[in-house]
Amino acid sequence: MPIAVAFAATSALLLTGCGGDDGGSKAGDEIAGADTDKSTASPSSGAPEVSAERPSVTLPSDVKNVFEGWETGDAAKDALLTDVTHRINATDAAIVAADPESEALRFYYKGEALAGAATWVKGYVDEGRSITGTVRFYAPDLVMVDKDTAALAYCADESKASDKDRKTGKADRTPVTKDSYVAYNSRLEKGEDGIWRTAVLESERGNAKCVR
Repeated sequence: MPIAVAFAATSALLLTGCGGDDGGSKAGDEIAGADTDKSTASPSSGAPEVSAERPSVTLPSDVKNVFEGWETGDAAKDALLTDVTHRINATDAAIVAADPESEALRFYYKGEALAGAATWVKGYVDEGRSITGTVRFYAPDLVMVDKDTAALAYCADESKASDKDRKTGKADRTPVTKDSYVAYNSRLEKGEDGIWRTAVLESERGNAKCVR
């Protein structure tokens, strides 16, 4: 069964927001970012004519995300997937900026996922760490539960990314193993402003679905 389908079927998690959320990987693992992002949201077909000004997200040139297969050809689904890419970028921007109270985090997360993301970023700040390199996100598996709720699973390849010391800029060099590949499950909720926000986020390193 596809991961997102299984996640959607677990109604206690999907509809009530129960379950864990680590905001990403465990402390000491890597997660990388993307480039400047500032745009206006477009509501999906049939949605109210509303928009939201997105917060600016800027990262250095040595931090990059690559999204493979994140376009479906369906405008509504692609709008959701785009908001998820912005959320991923916003998380990494907050790490680079050492800002667990980032406006962009509060824009793209909500509920327990927001609390988890802030804690995740704070862990980097407390340890004097940042990020560098490229992360590849692939195999998105999207299930629309209803017009305002969705489950999304996807994979991340962190083999070309690493943590680095914030003061010295020296990057960690670790061998590539199955734990360099991460499976994510998430629950998304659409706001009145047309933005899809992450309400639940779970991850599992070394998941067979993602190891390549």
